Amino acid sequence: MTTRATQGPDVGRSPLLTVAQAGEYLGTGERFIRRLITERRIAYVKVGKYVRLERSTLDTFVDAGRVHSQR
Repeated sequence: MTTRATQGPDVGRSPLLTVAQAGEYLGTGERFIRRLITERRIAYVKVGKYVRLERSTLDTFVDAGRVHSQR
């Protein structure tokens, strides 16, 4: 049995989160995450019938909305 860490190209990928886990990670509700997915404002992965999000995608979304101070 091989582990994910030794499988080559997937080494740099962040773990996949459920919609509920993504909402908890961002400090929002599950409904907000589902709206982002529906509006195609955030990339997601389909694993069969399940929707999953990469943590790095969520980090990129947060960074895109960051407003820097003027000081």
